[in-house]
Order: sequence, then structure tokens, then C-alpha cells
Amino acid sequence: MNPKTRFICFTSIIVVIVLIISFICQNITMEKNIRKPAVAGAFYPLSMEKLSQTIDNYLFEAEKDEELENKQIKALIEPHAGYVYSGGVAAHGYNLIKDKNIKTVILLAPSHSVYFNSASIGNYTHYITPLGLVKISQLADKLKLESELINTVDEAHIKEHSLEVQIPFLQKTLNDFEIVPIITGDLNQNQIDQIAELISRNIDDQTLIVVSSDLSHFFPYEDAVKMDEKCINSIESLDTQNAKQCEMCGKIPVLILMNIAKKLDWNSKILKYANSGDVTGDRDSVVGYSSIAFYTDSSFLSESQKNELLTIARKTIQEYIIDGKTYEPKTEDSKLKEARGVFVTLEKNNQLRGCIGNILPDKPLYLAVRDNAINAAVRDNRFNQVSKAELKDIKIEISVLTIPQEIKAETQEKKIEKIKENIDGIILTKGWAQATFLPQVWEQLPIKNEFLSQLCLKAGLEQDCYLKENVKIEKYQVLHFSE
Repeated sequence: MNPKTRFICFTSIIVVIVLIISFICQNITMEKNIRKPAVAGAFYPLSMEKLSQTIDNYLFEAEKDEELENKQIKALIEPHAGYVYSGGVAAHGYNLIKDKNIKTVILLAPSHSVYFNSASIGNYTHYITPLGLVKISQLADKLKLESELINTVDEAHIKEHSLEVQIPFLQKTLNDFEIVPIITGDLNQNQIDQIAELISRNIDDQTLIVVSSDLSHFFPYEDAVKMDEKCINSIESLDTQNAKQCEMCGKIPVLILMNIAKKLDWNSKILKYANSGDVTGDRDSVVGYSSIAFYTDSSFLSESQKNELLTIARKTIQEYIIDGKTYEPKTEDSKLKEARGVFVTLEKNNQLRGCIGNILPDKPLYLAVRDNAINAAVRDNRFNQVSKAELKDIKIEISVLTIPQEIKAETQEKKIEKIKENIDGIILTKGWAQATFLPQVWEQLPIKNEFLSQLCLKAGLEQDCYLKENVKIEKYQVLHFSE
């Protein structure tokens, strides 16, 4: 064999070896490490057909929340008991995400059998249920790399039902998704904050968070209902201090979610509450279940639409202050032509410098922004007119309002209970006297009675006017954004 032939043969052998090694490595990489069901046949049906039909029935029977159907659902709190007890409750939340464009689901569930001081993502590539495989997202590895609080505690995942029972509902309502399965141990407040921050910066519009938690355990029916109602109210109002006192097994995951909701300006709403006594008829010792949705109105306006409104407000103030001219904006965007209530707020060095708006929708949004930008700059009686020298230091915030709804209940005290701190803007009206606080004011006045007392004074009424039956209370929510 001549040298050239030997070289060709040697090269060919090397190529074959490289291909074989590549094939072996590829197969090793593709090898699945599957987390097998621990409670199939106990918490939910083992048969694929029966499980599928069971969930279909729950989804069919669950009422759909019309108010939230067009909202962007960001997170759900769902129960994790056996489906016969809590499946009907869970379906109310899962109905809202059916066929939505959700690609990643971050599951947060408590550990029921293993104690540890961190959060754990199992060392799996997939979860499997009778409905098939679900892939673990690459985001799981990313979260591990970004935080020492996220690691793997194998024992926490092997028998844990609270995370597992959520997956079949996801398989029946979403089409193509991956999961990040996180089981939480005992975390302190600082650790909760860190994980909330970590998740907040790693989600997008195609991410859903599902928190797994039941409510009170093994109390008499009436006592349980009172405890659970108080707990649900704290979650709806994002009152983390009171939520810490709640009787719920998924308290840590719920607190993480509430922290995220505060950071990202999400609203929340109870969809369904029931307890085991409603199913079995045994009211001596019950377990509470809730389905709670977290959502945002941000889908109403895109980032480009928000930026267009902020540009209109900025140009309006500059032209009015510098040249004394009223800016005439143009837009072809149908969303910006819709009539909406809107407030324009000006800040200077983090201090209020002017805020005026209209509560009810009486003109196209883009023109309402223009007019209220002028009003906030020169017609807020609490301040002098904004000067040319101040323009560079002014920061503009726009708040787009939902249509106010009167709060109705048997008593004024019951009406006040329905007010959600940090979420609801409030209008108080008595005769010709009226005043409103935007939801942002809760940051300065976080105590409900103080918030309402100051609003009474703003309206020129007595400090406790909100307790009077002849004072109308209305609430609304806002989408607010700033430069």
C-alpha cells in the first residue's frame, strides 16, 4: 500500500471514529430522565381516557369569568387535593388559559414530606402523566445557574403530589409548552424576595406561573370559611403581611407569587372557593380550596402604543410651556382613538409636581393625554406652573383607567372590605363633592382607613365620610406607565 493510499485509509478511519463518538454523545445527550407519576390512580385517574374525560368534565362545568377572558393571565393559584375534592375548583383557573399562547409554565409547589432551606428543581428532563410526556424547559438550568437558592433536592420530588397534580390540567388546556418544576422548602423573607426577583426577570408574555396551594386544613366548616375568606382577601389585595398569617400549605410559593405581582403590577381575582365539606357533606373537618387568577391589563396597550402616548405628553408640555402652543397630535392607531379615562402625573426629583385627569371616558385617549398633560403642567392649583427651566427634570406618568364600578353591599363596612389595597383606585362621592385617589397612592397611604380618610378630606368632606351610608364608593383599576 503506497503512502497516499495509507493516508486516505487512515483519514477514513478517523472520520468513522469521529462519527461513532458523535452518535454516542448525541444519544447520551438525548437520553431521557423521566419523573414518573407518584399519585396517579390516587389523586387522579390512572387511565389516560378516564383522566382526559374527568378534566374535560371539570372544564365544561366550571364557570368562565367574562371579565378576565380578554385579560392577559400571568399566574394562577390552584389547589392540589385529589381531583374529586378540588378538581372542580381548579378548572375555573385553567379555563382561562385554554389554548392560550403559553410556552413556559413555572410551577411553584410546597414540599409536604422533605424539609430543606432552598428551592429545588428536580434533575429530570421530563415529567410524565397518563396523558404523556412534558419537557423540562432550559430555563430550569438557567435559574439554577443564576441563584444559589435554586438547587436539586432529589428526595423532595420523588413523592411530591402538589406539583404533579397540576400537570394533567396543563396538558388538557395548553398545546405546546414546557415546564420549570420548582418545589420550595422553608424560605425566609429575604430568600422569598430573591427568588421573586429571579423569576421576575426571567419571564415574558408567553410565561405562566402556577402556584399550588390548598387553604385551611381540618377546621369546622364555618370556621374554615371565615379563615379562608380572610386569606383570599389578603391575596387579592397583595397584602403580604396578612398573607403570612394565612393557613395554607403553599404559603411560601404564594408569597413568592405575590411579591412578583407587586413588582410587575399584576392584579388578582378570586375565581372560585369551596372546601371538602361542599363535596362530601362532612362539615366537621374540612380543607379549603381556591382558584385565583393574576392578570394584567398591559395587553390593552403595546409598548409602542405606550411610548406614543408618552411622546404626545412630552411634546405637548414642551410646546405649551416654551411656545404657548397647543400640540396637535395625529394617530392612525384605533386603540389610541378609543375613549378612555386617563390621568397624567408629573414628578420632579421623585416628588409630585402635578396630576390632573378625567375619570370617565369622554374623548379619544390620545387627545385626553394631550389635554391632561397641559392641565397637569399649568392648571393644578396645588403647584405653580411648570417653568421652562424645569422641563428637563420632569418625569411623566400616564394612568389609563378602567370604567369605575360602584361597590355594592349590605353595609358601608362590607363595601370597604371589598376594596383591594394596591390595586383599586377609589372615588368617593356625596352630592356635588367628589374626589379620587389613583391606586398608586396606596404606596404613600398603605392603611385602608387612612387612605379613605385622606380621600374624604380631599373631597372637602368630614374625615370619616367613607363610613356614611349616603357616600357612594366606586372603584377602578389603572394601567400606568412612565418615561
